[in-house]
Amino acid sequence: MNTFTKPERWENPERKLFPYQVGFTCPPFDYCAAPSDFIRMAPDTVGVHGRMLHVPGYQHGLDQRKKNFGLLDEFVECMAINNADVCGQVGSNWVHASGLGVEGIRQHCEMLSDKYETPFHMAGYAMVEALREIGAEKVALNACYHTNSWYMGTVGFLKEAGFDVVWAGNFFDQGWFATQEEVDDCVWCFDEELIWKSFDYTAEQAPNVDAYLINGMSNYRRPSDGVARRPVHHTAELEKRLGKPVIGHDTALYWRLFKTLGLAPTSYHGQLMATLET
Repeated sequence: MNTFTKPERWENPERKLFPYQVGFTCPPFDYCAAPSDFIRMAPDTVGVHGRMLHVPGYQHGLDQRKKNFGLLDEFVECMAINNADVCGQVGSNWVHASGLGVEGIRQHCEMLSDKYETPFHMAGYAMVEALREIGAEKVALNACYHTNSWYMGTVGFLKEAGFDVVWAGNFFDQGWFATQEEVDDCVWCFDEELIWKSFDYTAEQAPNVDAYLINGMSNYRRPSDGVARRPVHHTAELEKRLGKPVIGHDTALYWRLFKTLGLAPTSYHGQLMATLET
């Protein structure tokens, strides 16, 4: 039986710091760009708060994600108590690591949303919703830094959702690194040149698809100043380069949060985000 109700003080909208309030969580030991990304893209009426999951000894294992899946419940409750309007979970592997399946994840997100009176979205499921939004059926996955077990989990989740994943491969598979260990040592952050090369490679392997995807939350350092930026910041240029929609788990999650809020980004970030414009 659900006994949660939002604190009565939030019934007065004048007590909100921002008209639209967004909460993000991310895996342990990952300083997350999502709050910064979202606030830079959003109107001034939006405020963002971040909260890391706390798992001592965390080693990015899929089994650890499954074991600590219940921390998402704690996160949504915390954000709801503090009057967030919507919550987003960063980290694409949590949906398939859970073992709940596509429909199970949808139901879990719906359950938490209802339980805490606050919409909750997961990056991995947001990708499914985004592909359905644009009517994509055949896709190719630029698996970037993800190991084989990670990205094949994503492939399986997408296939279960009804999509034809015609090709998938990570940076090691694509030949940019001698070993997967070298990829891992970069700790999810790469030179910007790699995002262009890796998508060109992906498009060569699968030219006849409806969309190109990139999983996870990789970052690419801009040569001019060394600032690392996620795929969402490269989407418009990638789509111009490849002639197809390009969707990352970061883009999909931000899109889903904006859609829930009834807002759109203040700048252009590709075809998916453009569906939010009124």
